[in-house]
Amino acid sequence: MSLRIDVLTLFPEAVTGYATTSVLGRAAERGVWDLHVHDFRDAATNVHRSVDDTPYGGGAGMVLSPEPIARTLDETPGLARPVIAMTPSGRPFTHAVARELSALAGFTLLCGRYEGFDQRVLDECVDDQISVGDFVLAGGELAALCVMESVVRLLPGALGNDESVVEESFADQLLEYPHYTKPATWRGRDVPEILRSGDHARIARWRRAQALRATINRRPDLMERRGGLADADRALLGEFGLLDSDGANG
Repeated sequence: MSLRIDVLTLFPEAVTGYATTSVLGRAAERGVWDLHVHDFRDAATNVHRSVDDTPYGGGAGMVLSPEPIARTLDETPGLARPVIAMTPSGRPFTHAVARELSALAGFTLLCGRYEGFDQRVLDECVDDQISVGDFVLAGGELAALCVMESVVRLLPGALGNDESVVEESFADQLLEYPHYTKPATWRGRDVPEILRSGDHARIARWRRAQALRATINRRPDLMERRGGLADADRALLGEFGLLDSDGANG
């Protein structure tokens, strides 16, 4: 059974255009997932088909009206649940959240615009809120696409090699190890000899050590979340000379 993703947006072409390319497009062709995009402007009842209005209490910008969104959610047959609004105040989107969503039969992403949603539609119609980062976008479409691609690529059959997702960044709360390809020497820089050794067990240990080093150096918050270095991890770093004399990462 394929994963169903519904998207509510004022710019459906922004979603469908990207969703037909690359990993998302190939996965859809294989029947791994199914996209349904809805323009909630179609549910507007006024002559101008407007979906926003000025905010109560004053202030700059416009606020999305609740009724067109609610009507679209209520009247769309087979709409996937839960309904998730893309908002700056939502819970942070992480690899763990992507895995959580990939285990569902489907879900709906609600894309905002202008100054955001009328709070009442969030309270009445939305099950969850997600943020892709502490920055501001013009709308929720790019954020929704980030969520969609992160989730779909975790589904069996989405990638050419399902093992790819096991070793990627954040899969074990670690950044990914460095990759190399031909030529063996480029601008005076050589591919590490161990990767040309044919010793796959040692290569696996080296890659794990490199992932640990990268995470400590670039994302200490992830390492702290993992509870720091385990004794086995410290030994692995030491095996490849990646520890300082005081036992810290070098």
